[in-house]
Amino acid sequence: MSGRVTAVSSNGQYSFTKPNRDSIRLLAGLGVEGDVHAGVTVKHRSRMAQDPTQPNLRQVHLMHEELFAEVGAEGFTVAPGGLGENITTKGVDLLGLPVGTLLRIGGSAVLEVTGLRNPCLQIDTFQDGLLKRVVGRDEAGNIVRKAGIMSVVREGGVVRPGDAIAVELPAGPHRPLERV
Repeated sequence: MSGRVTAVSSNGQYSFTKPNRDSIRLLAGLGVEGDVHAGVTVKHRSRMAQDPTQPNLRQVHLMHEELFAEVGAEGFTVAPGGLGENITTKGVDLLGLPVGTLLRIGGSAVLEVTGLRNPCLQIDTFQDGLLKRVVGRDEAGNIVRKAGIMSVVREGGVVRPGDAIAVELPAGPHRPLERV
């Protein structure tokens, strides 16, 4: 499986959306250089309130561009960075990847997939009703989260729109993504 980067975004301040950039630099073990969520320990406000010493499993947020078309068909307008992601992708089934998948991006960057983003109420503040489109339930009543995946940086490097993404699945049994 392979795909490509369609946009990169970062923000040095807490804000729901992140402005698009020409490039971002990923720092091993930390996240996106200059982004408010970079760090060894958790930087998301709700997680810090629970336990600020937790390891940061949410260093880099990836979102599949295909979601924008899906919610667009229901009247919502979402563009890269709009839901706070750092890397917008195309052609990779992000939500179907197992825990531990490596994403090799561009010339040197490597991300390790840690889990699903847990959508929050801020999504409805961004666009009323959007939360119900990015989190819901399947036929069996299980929660389905569509707002992207989270990862940690294993190897740093610069990431730009147009960069290729190579997917390397982990050895062993497939461990489905859970919220992190």
